[in-house]
Amino acid sequence: MLATGVAASALSVPVAAQDTGTGVQLEEIQVTARRRTESLQDVPVAVTALGGAMLEDQGLQDIVEVAKFAPNLTLEVSRGTNTTLTAFIRGIGQQDPVAGFEAGVGLYVDDVYLNRPQAAVVDIYDVERIEVLRGPQGTLYGRNTIGGAVKYVTKRISDEPEFNIKGSIGTYEQLDLVVSASAPISDTVRVGGALATLNRDGFGENLTIEGLDNYNKKVLAGRGSIEFLPSDSFFFRVAADFVDDDSDPRQGHRLIPGVASGAPVLDDVYDTRAGLENPEQSVKAYGGSALMEWTASDTLTVKNILAYREDKSRSPIDFDSLAVADLDVPVDYENKQFSEEFQVLYQDDKLSGIFGFYYLDANAFNEFDVILDELGQLIGLPGLNANTLGDVDTSTWSLFADMTYDVSDKISLSFGGRYTSDKRTSQVLRRTFIGGASERFGGDATLIATTSDFNGSDTFKKFTPRGSISWKPNDDNNIYLSYSEGFKGGGFDPRSQTTAAPDLDGDGDIDSEDVFAFMSFDSETVKTFELGWKGSAFDGRMDFSIAGFLSNYTNIQIPGSVGTPEGTFIGVTSNAGDADVNGIEFEGRALLATDMSGSGDSLNMTWAIGYLDAQFNEFIDAFGVDVADERVFQNTPEWTASGSLNYTRPMSFGSRDGALSLITSLAYRSAASQFETPNAFLDQPGFALWDASIVWNADDDDLSVGLHAKNITNKRYIVAGYNFVTAAGAPTLGTEGTLTAFYGNPFTLTATISVGF
Repeated sequence: MLATGVAASALSVPVAAQDTGTGVQLEEIQVTARRRTESLQDVPVAVTALGGAMLEDQGLQDIVEVAKFAPNLTLEVSRGTNTTLTAFIRGIGQQDPVAGFEAGVGLYVDDVYLNRPQAAVVDIYDVERIEVLRGPQGTLYGRNTIGGAVKYVTKRISDEPEFNIKGSIGTYEQLDLVVSASAPISDTVRVGGALATLNRDGFGENLTIEGLDNYNKKVLAGRGSIEFLPSDSFFFRVAADFVDDDSDPRQGHRLIPGVASGAPVLDDVYDTRAGLENPEQSVKAYGGSALMEWTASDTLTVKNILAYREDKSRSPIDFDSLAVADLDVPVDYENKQFSEEFQVLYQDDKLSGIFGFYYLDANAFNEFDVILDELGQLIGLPGLNANTLGDVDTSTWSLFADMTYDVSDKISLSFGGRYTSDKRTSQVLRRTFIGGASERFGGDATLIATTSDFNGSDTFKKFTPRGSISWKPNDDNNIYLSYSEGFKGGGFDPRSQTTAAPDLDGDGDIDSEDVFAFMSFDSETVKTFELGWKGSAFDGRMDFSIAGFLSNYTNIQIPGSVGTPEGTFIGVTSNAGDADVNGIEFEGRALLATDMSGSGDSLNMTWAIGYLDAQFNEFIDAFGVDVADERVFQNTPEWTASGSLNYTRPMSFGSRDGALSLITSLAYRSAASQFETPNAFLDQPGFALWDASIVWNADDDDLSVGLHAKNITNKRYIVAGYNFVTAAGAPTLGTEGTLTAFYGNPFTLTATISVGF
């Protein structure tokens, strides 16, 4: 993780209270959704802000759990991985992690955009807050924030020496340790860092390969930073971070018996029979950033963010989840990115805003084998291997501006826009081998055919405007109407096959233009109108946010792949057409009661409810047929809802004053489909997750003890899967029939203790 340079003070969303002299009220939450520090209630954007204290008290372990507390948000660990993130907001996202496909939700760590989903399941430690921005954020965040953005903000270094140790022990042999320290080494220089080792046995076992767990965790992560403050007007920070994930490979659970072998379905959904051992599972990521802030005057601030990131992942993904090599996929991912962002922030009594420039130079590379040995034996090609290599360079730049003008004490106008130029250059190399693994994965297979050797480049340009009007009839209410656009550039399907290109222009000849059109896909856009109301009631004891939105989503990028029993494996990506995504969100927090059973106690509540009506108006499939009536939005439940109750009362232990909190939360998601085509096996019916925590915090914040129970009812729920069978269950790739699922975490119990010095 990178270090922050944003001076903000977000407070816990589970209610913090303050005595204003006129009664107990909620504390104000500060966010940086518009790249400047503002009250959450003043921002004309649908934002969920989760403060560091709330994240600690609820026992959240990684960023995926944030989805429990924000409406219309899906965050999941991608299929076949431990650390690749799948993110959807308001029905918009991207499930496929291979090079060539871009995320539809932007993930930012301290204002640095993470260009690829690998190594993006960020563990939560030493964090100040997490913000979820819903709806297109094309003006300020631009890069692929067509659905929204998730911002992870780490803590800045204190001007006093700090040292903290947090230990966790729990079910499945969980044993975590996080050590953080910081100190000023002079009047102008501060240093700090954190180191985390996060370990857990698997929820299941690999029944084929002795000694391998399934769904275990073995992660070492850390970050460090140096801050320079030569004057009150200048701040400079250099930060670095790393993640080293040596967890065992996460393999799937078969939902149907093996077609050829008759292998039965296992009783435990966390167990697997996957037999692929090559390559050894490994995920390594690291990066660094340099942030500069200069307050040039009372109204003008200049900011620059320079960053570099790199990650490498090796995974043995056994699609068929059997000991046989029926659909074995060893894969390598390698990603690099360099980014530069320059900002000028202005603020006076009437006008505030930001002007900026953004540049990203990135490379995404992946190579994978698809070993179809069982099929190869049947057709006389032992060790049949359909190898795919995708290498994508991205060079993008943009200019952006966003301003807010206070017409009066009650009315504010905001307006902004971003011009983006995305250049994508791709190599797609597809080869057929016999004899097993390719050279990259330690084999010496023989090349028998090259089915694609494609090089292409294209540039995608777009201006995306945003505007809003806010009306504050009084200090307790803010009503806004906004319009925003989002844009995600096109590209080239890394699994597509040039030899499969049809005569698209109908001239009787399949030429280079037909091949280019077949291999490529266009940009997608979304246009959203949003009407919102943010308010405070009951003398400041409750605040809430209601947003209704209408979105038109066009040129939707739908990646897919088609397999056949003959061994053909072709990527097919289409710009599906047109869809409407409309919905409502209602979230808030309330101080329900104080001084109930004793002086100083309180009962707090938070809630988040989301409703989505996502419908395809047009969906043109690979054969040119409109199948909109047969398709649904993937990873998009119609309803999401959550609620949390927190009872806190003063309680001392010996000479230590503190407070005991009893917390319970319930998060519900209605039925959702894994893919655009519904599947009775993979689609997840509606379900609820019940969590509870007991936490004691010392008043001086140097001691905390907690007990956290997750998924108390031990619910089994699918978060990802693979499907290579027909509706009748016949294999479309390989001989066994691949229909496998990956599941969310079962019931866990974790005890934590945090000691500060």
